[in-house]
Amino acid sequence: MTAPLLSAEQFRNPPIRLSGGVDYTMYENFRQQLALAPLEGVVAIELSTLGGDPEVARMMGEDVRFHSDLDLNRRFVFLGKAAIYSAGTTFMSFFATENRYLTRGARLMIHERKMSKQMTVDGPLTTCIASLKATLHEIEASIVIQNEGFENLIRGSSVSMDEVLRRAPENWYIEANEALRLGLIAAVL
Repeated sequence: MTAPLLSAEQFRNPPIRLSGGVDYTMYENFRQQLALAPLEGVVAIELSTLGGDPEVARMMGEDVRFHSDLDLNRRFVFLGKAAIYSAGTTFMSFFATENRYLTRGARLMIHERKMSKQMTVDGPLTTCIASLKATLHEIEASIVIQNEGFENLIRGSSVSMDEVLRRAPENWYIEANEALRLGLIAAVL
């Protein structure tokens, strides 16, 4: 059974409003607002972001998942405004599709995680191999985490994992009405 569609009126005064970079400051702000959010009914979380730290987005998403499981009298819903890029899309992926909304003209941006790292190979040979393998394992684990997020985002939609993996390296921008057509969100407000 799917939850009923919400109207724009139900997003008039979201109890949780977030904007800017997804970072530890946003996380602290999110946690403070979450603590003050209503204990029953719709709890709208409004977000506009150009991106940021994907692990912070995952922490916020896990908080939503955790509270959704604990607080059955609350329905956590996502409202993306203007730009929901990168880590913002990661955060949105923690909401069931029926609880994802975008404003008119909003854009999602999906891309692969990025890494910037310089390595110096210096020292005993076995140590060199160990540090190279450690970096390779870091990359492999990050790809697994990234793909879990992609799978959550597209679950139940018409988007295939192959399409996400093909388009994500080039920064895939999806306008709100296209996101609705693809089945990534419940509605455009």
